[in-house]
Amino acid sequence: MTPSASQTVGPFFNYALTADPSLGILAHPGAEGERIQLTFRIVDGNGEPTPADSLIELWQADSRGCYRHPADPHAAEADPNFCGFGRLATDGNGACTFETVKPGSIAPAFGSGMQAPHINVAVFARGLLKQLYTRVYFAGEPLNASDPILALAPEHRRATLVARALPDSGNAWFFEIRLQGAAETVFFDV
Repeated sequence: MTPSASQTVGPFFNYALTADPSLGILAHPGAEGERIQLTFRIVDGNGEPTPADSLIELWQADSRGCYRHPADPHAAEADPNFCGFGRLATDGNGACTFETVKPGSIAPAFGSGMQAPHINVAVFARGLLKQLYTRVYFAGEPLNASDPILALAPEHRRATLVARALPDSGNAWFFEIRLQGAAETVFFDV
């Protein structure tokens, strides 16, 4: 037998996995915490937006730092009005916006200190043989300095994992995912 050619993970997202725009709303009425809008933009190494068939998936804790997942020892305490998972396709500018809450800090992992508020992200795009994983941290968070996972990234590249607040926009944040090049986003081998 000879191996078959590798297949990329797209393009098929716009009509197969993201037909429901409500998948971008993680915080339902009554959800606790600071409501935010988090806009992602996926660009290539030249800063040009990716085609409109990329996909972003989010997995995050609620404002208490609890995941709605049976593996989380605090799952019973999770906010019932917050789902913790979202999925959206990007538009022609490589962008999409999620409605969520700013996550709380997460209990120690692997015997280390508290994890700073963050959002786990999977990126699917045309030309990728498998999804890429990264994290979004928030500028100005005091726990960023001691987060054990953020510390895994070389210090000069940590800024690629930090979302910035948009000025004069209330609770809007922006995070750019650069797929390659000098300012490539840090991706994790999960």
